[in-house]
Amino acid sequence: MIWALALVAIELVAIVVVFQVLSDFECRQTGFELACRGLRGTALRGLCVVAGLALVLGLRAELRRDLSARIEATRGRTGWALLHGLGLMLIFLPWLASGAEMHRAGFGLFLALMGGGATLAALGGLLWLMAPRDWAGWLRVGGNGVLAMLVVAALIPDLADALGFAWSTDALLMSTFYGVAILLTLTGQSVSINMTPPTIGTNGFYAEIASSCSGIEGFALIAGFMAIYALLMQGSLRMERYWLVVLPAALVVSWVFNILRIAGLILIGAHASPSLAVNGFHSFAGWLFFTVLSLGILTVVQGLPSLQRAGAEIRTPALTGDATAARIVPFIVFMLSGLVVNAFWQQPALGFPLQAAMMAGALWLFRAPILALAWRVDPVALLAGLVVGAGWIVLAPANADPLPGLAAMTPATFALWAVIRVLGTSVLVPVIEEAFFRGYLLARFDSGSWQMRLAAIIISSLAFALLHGRVLEAGAAGVIFALVMLRRGRLTDAILAHATANAAVAAAALVTGDWSLI
Repeated sequence: MIWALALVAIELVAIVVVFQVLSDFECRQTGFELACRGLRGTALRGLCVVAGLALVLGLRAELRRDLSARIEATRGRTGWALLHGLGLMLIFLPWLASGAEMHRAGFGLFLALMGGGATLAALGGLLWLMAPRDWAGWLRVGGNGVLAMLVVAALIPDLADALGFAWSTDALLMSTFYGVAILLTLTGQSVSINMTPPTIGTNGFYAEIASSCSGIEGFALIAGFMAIYALLMQGSLRMERYWLVVLPAALVVSWVFNILRIAGLILIGAHASPSLAVNGFHSFAGWLFFTVLSLGILTVVQGLPSLQRAGAEIRTPALTGDATAARIVPFIVFMLSGLVVNAFWQQPALGFPLQAAMMAGALWLFRAPILALAWRVDPVALLAGLVVGAGWIVLAPANADPLPGLAAMTPATFALWAVIRVLGTSVLVPVIEEAFFRGYLLARFDSGSWQMRLAAIIISSLAFALLHGRVLEAGAAGVIFALVMLRRGRLTDAILAHATANAAVAAAALVTGDWSLI
């Protein structure tokens, strides 16, 4: 019921990571600033629509069941899946083919490729799931309300722009800046504030806060998602309490969290890494932060009996026992954890303990379907893993630079980091990656014929390779893991092979001190 939404979320996060975190250019440098920002905004709209649709499916059981039944009844639409994959390739082609200078110089062509790729990916994805008549039938089941909810979700970025005037009002401006100043002062900082333009900082690091990172987007997201929630829960929700009490409280929470976010980033820039702080101020980092906050607030609201009318049933979706969700959701958490450490650590590898904690939490939530897999030791899987691990070590680039930051750690800190790095790489990562790439992606494309099985191996291995820095070696490893799984039809064989390979590489890194191997 959720695999399509999850796949879109993964793709959108990957696009944002590549073009807003790993790519070093700004829209104003391209000569196509308006079109560039429009294309960038498309990713934000996509995330809002995905979150809105997730709310619809989570709270409307009849729509969830109807959509699931329609998708399950759909067969033989793999051509649209290939069109979806082609669109994704066109989106990523500019990044794979050139560097930042070429991105700026040839952005007109790149814009056409990315825009065309986005159109093909969206069209292919929708028609891969169902034919247009099925989509129309599903929307009729939900009535005009579902379409209205999705429109509201898509317009949330516009709501943020429309609310931009509020940032210029003295009350919000002064309360936010003085709130940040008070927090920084409480930490013993000497704070400097300039209101024209709005700038605040300490210890030589100053941040000019534009409207895109002012917190208005948080107000827009919370208001938009709360409107969708109200439409979904009408008839069972005490609307007067919801709008007069919960909405103001939610906006206050958003305001407080934005103050904490700004103060934290300024402290990072002043005492740790200015570039790290700047990445954290990035507009998408703010959207991601406030989207999670909005959904978290609605999760709390959903569990409050005082907001439900007498006799109304509190509906809470239970996905942690779903086998498909167990293959997808931990991978989404894994991708989001990578985005977080890229935003807040100058050397993302140093933030791996946070990633490990997020991955472990996701796997614990879905422990029931994961533990229900057929866990058996397979000698062939062990041998395949050793071959992959040995190949990864032998083919590693020579004279790799040591990982910056490790030398500055105390022995105890380094020992703790190394243990977490080894265990996370050897245990957590193999389960999450194999569950998604082989357990879900390969199985989704493999319809039984040798042609589709070959295509499934290639597609899942290529996607796996693009996630890793060494594409050729990772692609070969992906093929081997796929063959190991297909040999007996057991996902756990692929997990065992992957875990053995990663454990071998981690052992080599531990012995040699070359952590770039991982």
